[in-house]
Amino acid sequence: MIPSAFDYVKASTVDEAVAALAEAGEDAKVLGGGQSLLPVLRLRLNAPTVLVDVSGVGEMRSISDEGGSLLIGAAVTTYEVLHDAAVNASVPLLSQTAGLVADPAIRHRGTFGGSCTHADPAGDLPTVARALDAEFVIAGPGGRRTVAAADFFVDYFTTAVGPDEVLVAVRVPKLDGWGSHYEKFHRTAQAWAIVGVAAAVKVEGGSITGARVALTNVGPTPVRAASVEAALIGGPATVEAITAAAQSAADGTSPTSDTHAAADFRTHLAKVLTGRAVAKAAGL
Repeated sequence: MIPSAFDYVKASTVDEAVAALAEAGEDAKVLGGGQSLLPVLRLRLNAPTVLVDVSGVGEMRSISDEGGSLLIGAAVTTYEVLHDAAVNASVPLLSQTAGLVADPAIRHRGTFGGSCTHADPAGDLPTVARALDAEFVIAGPGGRRTVAAADFFVDYFTTAVGPDEVLVAVRVPKLDGWGSHYEKFHRTAQAWAIVGVAAAVKVEGGSITGARVALTNVGPTPVRAASVEAALIGGPATVEAITAAAQSAADGTSPTSDTHAAADFRTHLAKVLTGRAVAKAAGL
């Protein structure tokens, strides 16, 4: 199908993008890589009157080292996240997961920020951001604000970014000394996750001293498996202990049934995949 008619604005700075959104009102949409937005437009599930293109905003296209974290511009592509040396060295969970997103063509065009603001519950990168306690830098008419990942994802396809705001960057803490892994179950290669698990653990002296576990597609937003984290910390880094802790992975989740999987199957997958992801993160 052909999208409805719209005006197009090419922003060169964040301020220009914010100004364009303010002028257009609630009928405007931000265009980054377009891999989520363009299919929606073609199906006429959304009909904005203005598209504000931020793909050329330099500030949003860079990755910078802040010492204890990496500041990743919202318009940095998934391919760039996958191959960036700093990301690979300091946040391997993010780069590994980026390699599982869709296919090479989409990874070359789709952006890290776009995936997060699209907030598809089956999306992989938002779950990693939730597991890593990332922070989202948002610019609007009133200036800039920072929102924690726990508050950024609000509901299905809904985030804390307002209609007159732009996601500028994502601040991702480094996990030096931690092991990590993303485990994903999908029907075919390069497909959306039926369920996914992002895990990061710190092992010292044979015991798990730190744990972060987040789940994909078991509710409207990425979910931290707090009960699993609590059960892991202080326990032995063994397959048996990890498997036992993973049995509470689905606690507090609200999986749905659809054409891909029933809710109870997603609950089962959450437990199994959590065990696998944590064990691999622990080097087992």
